[in-house]
Amino acid sequence: MALSLGKIKSVASIPRNNPELLIEQYKVLSYQVPLMYLILLINTWALAVTHLYCAPSWMTRLAPSVLTLICIGRIAIWMTSVGKVPDAQLAYRALRRTNRLASIIAPAFTGWALALFSYGDAYAKAHVAFYMAITVIGVIFCLMHVRSAAITVTIIVNGAFVIFFALSDNPVFVAIAINTALVCIAMLAVLFVHYRDFTRMVEARTENFQLANHDSLTGLPNRRAFFSALDRAFSNANVRGARLGLGVIDLDGFKPVNDLYGHPMGDKLLASVGQRLSDTCGKHVYLSRLGGDEFSLILSDVGTDAAVLDFGNRICDALRQPFMLGDLRVQIGGTIGFAVFPEMAPDASKLFEYADYALYYAKQNRRGTPALFSADHQATIFSDASIEQALHLADVETELAVVYQPIVDIQTQVTVGFEALARWTSPKLGQVAPSRFIPVAERAGIVSNLTRTLLKKALTETATWPLALRLSFNLSAYDLSSDLETTEIVRIIGVSGVDPARIDFEITETAFIQELAFERVQKAATALRKLGCGVSLDDFGTGYSSLSYLHALPLTKIKIDRSFVTQLHRNPASYKIVKSLFALSKDMGLDCIVEGVETHEELTALRPLGEVFVQGYYYAKPMRATEIDQFLKTTLVSTPKVA
Repeated sequence: MALSLGKIKSVASIPRNNPELLIEQYKVLSYQVPLMYLILLINTWALAVTHLYCAPSWMTRLAPSVLTLICIGRIAIWMTSVGKVPDAQLAYRALRRTNRLASIIAPAFTGWALALFSYGDAYAKAHVAFYMAITVIGVIFCLMHVRSAAITVTIIVNGAFVIFFALSDNPVFVAIAINTALVCIAMLAVLFVHYRDFTRMVEARTENFQLANHDSLTGLPNRRAFFSALDRAFSNANVRGARLGLGVIDLDGFKPVNDLYGHPMGDKLLASVGQRLSDTCGKHVYLSRLGGDEFSLILSDVGTDAAVLDFGNRICDALRQPFMLGDLRVQIGGTIGFAVFPEMAPDASKLFEYADYALYYAKQNRRGTPALFSADHQATIFSDASIEQALHLADVETELAVVYQPIVDIQTQVTVGFEALARWTSPKLGQVAPSRFIPVAERAGIVSNLTRTLLKKALTETATWPLALRLSFNLSAYDLSSDLETTEIVRIIGVSGVDPARIDFEITETAFIQELAFERVQKAATALRKLGCGVSLDDFGTGYSSLSYLHALPLTKIKIDRSFVTQLHRNPASYKIVKSLFALSKDMGLDCIVEGVETHEELTALRPLGEVFVQGYYYAKPMRATEIDQFLKTTLVSTPKVA
């Protein structure tokens, strides 16, 4: 009995615990309810007109007018909701109100129609029967997406109709009552099936939406959901004149964990990161996973810039805490880029673009910290756009040049080779530093064209050097991104006539880790090594994967980044790092080059380490090819050394 009462209550009420269904019911009703009231009005006035001269005036004029006002009011209310997407609470209130009104309006129309039955001839009486039968069918169809309201109308109208006409002495009306009862039973059966299918369709669509908009690994909204939420948040902030913050998070050190311990462990780490971010951000921050090891934040009604950065620091601090993945203890970090509307972004697209740029800036300059997009960043973006445009229009053969910085063995003071460094003189922009135009060329996907031109120029000059001298040439990770690019580099070497054994190709460790699949870089480096070229790992020690990849690349040298060398003689920690890296290189049978040596004190501090090669301003600034002969006359040249 309790189960039956529960079922009856469920059928007769609005399903409050299903917000998606409520919203869909509301959207359908916003179109169908006005049509239902229009049908009621037309049929009601048609019935009233046929009884104008046989029924009292209040029944044919006043009562229909009152019912008309009610219907017009309801039509106006529902018409304002056409095309709008309400929240679940608003939809529930509207549907519940419709359910209640069905139990009030249905008796009113039914009572009025039955009251007219006693007036007029047989045709007028038949019209009353037809009015009630056909109108209730139309109402049921219009309310079929709200089962409880449709059932209420059917029971009230058809119940009264069937009982009233079944008790009449006219066999025709009795037959009509029986037929109408059977039709209503059939319609109710169709109604239940349709409502069940409608509910299942909404649930299936909701499930599909969840699958399409949620990240199954972390349980967070995914990239698609994020951009939809961003558009909504931006529109809301724009209307209210509120500040809106957007943050993009990139994990530091995730890739080594993924590569060392496998993807399942990497997935566990991402799930743990998602949970920790959720705990740190709280319910008022929209958190999502953009993909890979990138997450995003939407902060509504943000405070000051200082408050945004303070929030970012809390997130970075949380990400620095170790993660326990079973028995494995893992430590990573996170870098965040923020942008705030309206100060720094005119629209949602720019807000994301600027936050992403702030992340890029922080990754390059201050890993593990938050960065807020600023006017300086905006100026840099404008400058980068100008550089990219100039690069696309550049005559690289005439505008690009190569300068050379010597590499010296500090024990013998012998010059062993030169590193080729790019220089660009733009007719429009003038001298542009390689630190500015190379990253722009990489992001624009045109760096390989520059590389080929510079390599040809460098090899042409190398061919004139003493055979003892080596050429060190930098390759972007993009230059190693495909077999085609590697083949072209090999072809250029072959055409140059320079012995491949005299060439060292430097690969920037931080670049290939961030941008491209390591396997591609490894394959290209192996091909160059088989050709006879040396392979150096540049900026060693500045990235997160140096040790994990050191054994996997066919290296001949490592280059210790200049950041460890500055004030080396005064900084015991830097000296210990350099000493450890040098010992590591010796154990692996690799030569070690130290970059950025500028003072005699720094050089003196390095000498006890043994056979170390250095380059830096202490020996010479980068020089033109025409200056190399003069430089070599004042220095020694080593005997050839095979890579």
